Amino acid sequence: MFRLTVLRLIANLLTACLVTLGSNLTLVGQVSTTSIGDDQAASLAKLAIDGLDREYPNKPSNVLLGPKDVLSPKALHPAFYGCFDWHSSVHGHWMLVRLLKTNPTHALAQISRERLATSLTKENIDAETAYFRVKENRSFERMYGWAWLLRLASELQTWQDPQAKQWLDNLKPLEAEIVSLTMGYLPRLSTPIRTGVHPDTAFALGQILDYARVVHNVQLEQTIHKRALEYFGDDKNYTSEYEPSGEDFFSPSLNEADLMRRILDKEEFAKWIERFLVYDDESSHLKLLTPVVVSDVTDGKLVHLAGLNLSRSWTMDAISRGLPESSPWKDRLARSAKAHLEAGLSYVFSGHYEGEHWLGTFAVYTLTGVGR
Repeated sequence: MFRLTVLRLIANLLTACLVTLGSNLTLVGQVSTTSIGDDQAASLAKLAIDGLDREYPNKPSNVLLGPKDVLSPKALHPAFYGCFDWHSSVHGHWMLVRLLKTNPTHALAQISRERLATSLTKENIDAETAYFRVKENRSFERMYGWAWLLRLASELQTWQDPQAKQWLDNLKPLEAEIVSLTMGYLPRLSTPIRTGVHPDTAFALGQILDYARVVHNVQLEQTIHKRALEYFGDDKNYTSEYEPSGEDFFSPSLNEADLMRRILDKEEFAKWIERFLVYDDESSHLKLLTPVVVSDVTDGKLVHLAGLNLSRSWTMDAISRGLPESSPWKDRLARSAKAHLEAGLSYVFSGHYEGEHWLGTFAVYTLTGVGR
């Protein structure tokens, strides 16, 4: 009991530090891109490190073609078997890379490098690539896990570090496979998937568009640009009162707007959002702009709402920045982004694996200004 109490106190202190950090990183009401402190970086890195080689509990989603396919998570995915599921492992690796770039001397930097080097070997990545080449596995992690894999690749691409270059070289076959799968899938996706969880199309397109621009893949960029306009360009009069669902970690409407601000210039985007989220007065879309409360952080689905606060924060902040000063949404979204950030950070260090295996990634994405 004493040990549990001490752990909870430590978690509360870390959370308080992050909430204070989130409150202080503001600039004209918006979340700043100022680097987080080394102590906070190490605390967040530890969340990923603790999960990368934790094989169980695990939630596999592979298709079994016969008894030979009944394998352990590590046998199936030698690089990305920890952190409960494949996508969480991938974005846990991304988080370690991101923190090494923003805070290269934090206390767990060397351990982070060692863990990344253990995972991102040529042999491990070749096995991950071969997995996707099996017909029944080609839709595995479509498109949420794909988006995070390409976010990891783009993070390594923009890091001038000898180890990062080696990891990127090792990752190339899987990166190319995911790009090929994306290019093959989007022409067949007749309508977008609008959901507050993993399959949301707008989130994935935003992440993959960022990747395409980093690596100068013009064909991929043009494909996403075209599909984004076809899927979302004519949307209007969105009814946000039906968000969120009880297990959401995304806002489908905000993900969509966050994608469209990447596609359109400021004036075009201002007109688009005025049609999409009709603004009457300060009570418009109030539920969408109000942080949510998590009733049970030990429930792996209900704790999704903690991530919703953080993803709403990063989308609202980016959307606000993408709007001209004349837009009535600009300041309102910026204020709400700050409130959501503070609410979301309060759940990151809960002491429960259900949230801790992934919420750190959402915190780092938000605090370090990714995707803007």
